[in-house]
Amino acid sequence: MSLGSVAEGLDRARRGVGNGGRGRQSSHRRGPVLGQRGVTLILLVVPSLILIALINLFPVIYAAFQSVHNGNLNQLGNFVGLANYVYILVGSTLTPIFWHAVFFTLIFTVTGVFGSWLVGLAVALLLNTRIPANNLFKVLLLLPWIVPVVVSAFSWNWLVATPQSPLPFLASKLGLGDVLFLANPTLAIITVCCFKVWISFPFMMMMMRAALASVDVNLYEAARVDGATAWRALTNITLPVISRTIYISWILMTIFCVNDFPTIFLLTGGGPNNATNSLAVLAYTTVFLQFEVGPGVAIAVMATIVLIIISALLYRQIRKASMQ
Repeated sequence: MSLGSVAEGLDRARRGVGNGGRGRQSSHRRGPVLGQRGVTLILLVVPSLILIALINLFPVIYAAFQSVHNGNLNQLGNFVGLANYVYILVGSTLTPIFWHAVFFTLIFTVTGVFGSWLVGLAVALLLNTRIPANNLFKVLLLLPWIVPVVVSAFSWNWLVATPQSPLPFLASKLGLGDVLFLANPTLAIITVCCFKVWISFPFMMMMMRAALASVDVNLYEAARVDGATAWRALTNITLPVISRTIYISWILMTIFCVNDFPTIFLLTGGGPNNATNSLAVLAYTTVFLQFEVGPGVAIAVMATIVLIIISALLYRQIRKASMQ
């Protein structure tokens, strides 16, 4: 076969022309875009779309309107532009509380995301091996996530809240003095972050176990033959393969942490001295306890914008991981 015939064959293939055919037939005759079945499907979907818009989209739009008005819980009030945002960011009694809430929310989110991910990944890797009573451990390790947060918060309060609680009592017996975990600002921040990791790692564990199930075991066999250590196999095989799931879990956990209200409110109420006051708790107290609806909703809107930006950045990493 000559080079000319090969080139001609490739050209015919690109144009969709076979050896015995006439290629693509361009026809101006097209059928109806939507048949009766398509119209029926659209009519069935439209009510659901309207309901979703009313449930999810309308509250967001209305909250954005509230953030630029000086109304109350019953009335929208007068339009004030960005005055509520300026009031929060600079020059008010709420400003230092807001910036401390930003700082604490950052600590709480970073610790919650990466702390729960590290613990969840470690437990998932452990459960991926053959250990006795594997199925029993799988069920028990889900309990912190399954148990209602009210029960978990009450249990942690019993453990650390008063000098007579088990952990402060044990600390005093060890000669550490009166360790009040929820009365000291630094210890309260540490306690709340640990509590978040404790109730969140089962979710990460399930995500990582599902991702690990998709890793080809032949890759580990080849790495073992090449003399790779367990750490090299983890960093060069496991983590790159499951990176897409990792980014998805980070996005979800970031949203959970920034929007987490019950974990903090039930354990510390934002105290002591606003030490554990997150943006979600601050928005709630500003709106429903201080009745400053505009500034409180503005706090929630700013937190939402930050979440959208972080999610978009992590979503780009997901797309990069998918193309590798």
